[in-house]
Parts: sequence; structure tokens; C-alpha cells
Amino acid sequence: MTEVDVETRRSTFSTMAFASVLLFIFSFYSCYAQVPLLVWTSDGYSLPHLTQPPSGHVVSDGHLGAYLKSALNTAPHNVLLFLQDKLSIDDFTVYGGVFGNKQDSAFYNIEAALQSSSNPLVLPSLVWSASDSVLELFQQELGIPAVHINPSALKEFQLNASQRSLLAVHLPYTTGTEAKEMLLKNDKVIGEVLGMFKSHGVPYTAVYTSLKPSIIFPETPVMAESSIGRSLLQAPPQASVKPPITFNNTEGQPCILLWAENLNVSHKLDQWVDLGPAAFSGAANLTGSTCNQTVSRLVLNYQNVFDFQTVQLIFSMRNSLFPVSARQWSVIEQVVIEYDNGKRAVFNGSGGIYSPAEYSFHCQSVSSIQSPLLVPTESAADWRLSFTDLQIQGFNVMGEDFSYASDCAGFFTPGIWMGLLTTLLMILILTYGLHMIMQVHTMDRFDDPKGPAISVPLNE
Repeated sequence: MTEVDVETRRSTFSTMAFASVLLFIFSFYSCYAQVPLLVWTSDGYSLPHLTQPPSGHVVSDGHLGAYLKSALNTAPHNVLLFLQDKLSIDDFTVYGGVFGNKQDSAFYNIEAALQSSSNPLVLPSLVWSASDSVLELFQQELGIPAVHINPSALKEFQLNASQRSLLAVHLPYTTGTEAKEMLLKNDKVIGEVLGMFKSHGVPYTAVYTSLKPSIIFPETPVMAESSIGRSLLQAPPQASVKPPITFNNTEGQPCILLWAENLNVSHKLDQWVDLGPAAFSGAANLTGSTCNQTVSRLVLNYQNVFDFQTVQLIFSMRNSLFPVSARQWSVIEQVVIEYDNGKRAVFNGSGGIYSPAEYSFHCQSVSSIQSPLLVPTESAADWRLSFTDLQIQGFNVMGEDFSYASDCAGFFTPGIWMGLLTTLLMILILTYGLHMIMQVHTMDRFDDPKGPAISVPLNE
């Protein structure tokens, strides 16, 4: 090998190593780059009781869309979106005097607004890439374009209380010694905007977030290594998690939740069609769904599937008392496909689709083929169902999050059986070896080396 080849290989290796380092830094930055998001309303209005994320949980863009969509159900549709260039939750702790200094009432507008609002929403950790979609989410939900306002031209803006509005106010940010002064100015601008709406008697929903994080604290190498070592015990990170389908009762409270990775349907051995994307896109048609304390019925309506103009996928659940366990259980009795103006394909539950009434039901695979949990009747001879990573809850729903999941997987999984059989085989081999060793006996008679030698005469 020539020196040129060696030098070329060294250069290629250095380039690959540098690219690997850049990839690691980017992934590391994405994991710890988070921004806060605050939502509150004007006096006299309140947000719905949304379940706050647990401590340390990072909210994705999919969950953010579910939060904002639920908030607009009861909140005013005059939205004030304060978008700061950079912001982190650490700004609230480092510059605590900016938000909530009681000695200088001109600079605690944000905290005062949160305290006066009924049931504000505070998301400390939001994936910063999801903050770019906040403006787009509000435009889709309200159906109007955003009006971008410069803080310097705020006094010239005219309010129209009779029409819904979406106002985006962009706020600057700086680092170093001038960071606190800049935050004070931004807080003053926010106070002026809120005061303008209050003086005109216009109700509003205010959102305060940023486009990028301002402070990122890197982890130490030891913690990074320990995180890598525990990766097998953690769920794989997902960039976007679609929110579950939520059906509300007559009081506007969620009563049925459904989530699945895939809702595959096949007719007459045709190719599988996944009904999941259309259902989880945020525009699911749930016409015909009902729920009460005894029976819940979730109906997913589709059009133009398998040359049928209308197709309905129906989940029928019942809340029943099991005398043996002396407790209520939620049972999925049937999954029905209704098509072609009244024709029905019925799949009965095999008895394995159940969970305690307080829990949700989860199963990695719910299928009508190969160990079916859904048993097809004669009316469903031409249909096949296969649901992947299905989770459903039809009773005792609290908010828009599932309760503890009761999984369909039995205790003796194939992996456990393999481990038990392998252990049994090793025990048998060890037992046989010990038995053979115990059967070994020493000789009870030995020749005397000091005695006369044994001679055997030979006949000539």
C-alpha cells in the first residue's frame, strides 16, 4: 500500500468521524432544546380542565395541537400570540424579578395575567420545533389569517370586537447583561396589548412562547453514558405523536378515547387499506357515536373506501359487572363494518378484549386472522381486520389522556416460555452430571508395592 493510499484513508476516516460528531451534537441539541408555552384567558372566561403533563415530560407537536384545539372549545376566539425570538424556562428563574416583581407593578404583567385567569395552561417543556407550528395551528382552527403587529405601531391598530381575530406580536430577545432589560420591555408590551383589549371590552385568549430556546444546559459525559446505558428500558423517542380520537358527551366532556398505529381493513382479499391516517388527522367524523355509564359506541365514518360511498367502523363496548371478581369490567363486544347503505359485517369479541372499567384496553395486535381476538361472523366472511397498537377506553375517561392500560399480552409470553424451557434443560443436564459423579467409586483393593511381585509361570 502506497503512502498516498494511506493518507487518503486517513482523510476519509477523519471526515466520517467529524460527521459522526456533528450528528451526535445535533441529536443531543434536539433532545434538550425546549421552550415553555403559557396560555391564559381574559377575566370572565376559562380554559377547559386540561390534564397538565407530568414533571419532566416534553410535549410534542401532536400533543400541542390537541391542547390548543381543546382550549378553543371554551376560550374566546380572539387570540393574542406573543412570539419571542428566544425563551427558556430558566429565564423565569434567572430573571425572576421580571415576571412578578411586586415592588415594581409595571413589570409583572404576565404573572398578574396568569393569576387573574381561571385555569391557565402552563407547558414548561415544549419541543422547540413544535413552536413554529403554533401560528399555523391557530390559523387552521380559526379559519382566518394572522395579522402581524409591530409593537411600535400598536397604538395605530384598530380592534373589531364583532369578528374573531388572530394577532401575532413578535418580541425580540438578547443575551448577556441586556437580557433582563429586554424582558422588561417585552413584558411592558404584553401589558399594553392586554390593556388595549381590556379597555375595549374584547375577550381574548393569550399565548406566550418562543421560536427557539435561549438557554440549553448540556449534560455531563457521565450522565450521557448512563442515559445510553438505560436506553433499553426507555420508550424510543418520537418526533410526532398523533393525539387520540376523542368523543365528547352532551356536557362537552371526553367519554371515549381511541388510538392506534394502524386500522387496516381488507375486503375480498384485496390489498389492506389503512383507515388510521384519515381518522387521526384531526378531522375524524364521529357522527352516530354515543356514550353513557353502561354502553359506549364509537363510530368512524369514511367515504369512498373499496368502491363503497360510505363505510362506518363501529366499536361497541359495554360496562358490565363480573360477579366472580365483584367489579365492573369494560368489554368490547363487537366491531362492526357498516357499508353499502345498511349492510353489516360483524366481528364478535372472543372474550379477550376486556379491561377493568377504570382502565383502558391496549393490545399490540387485534386481528380477525391468526389467533383472532375478533371472531368474524357469517356476515363478515369477505372482510378482514388488523389493528396495530390499539388502545381504547370507553368508560371513566378523565380528560384527554388514557387511564392505566390493561394489556392483552398474557404473562407467559413466548420469551418467558423460551427462558423457562432453557432453564429446565440446564437443570436436567446439571442433575445428570451430578448423578454421574456420585456413581464414581474408588477401588477397594490395591497391590502392595513392598510385597513380592506376582509371577506367572509359563509352560514351555
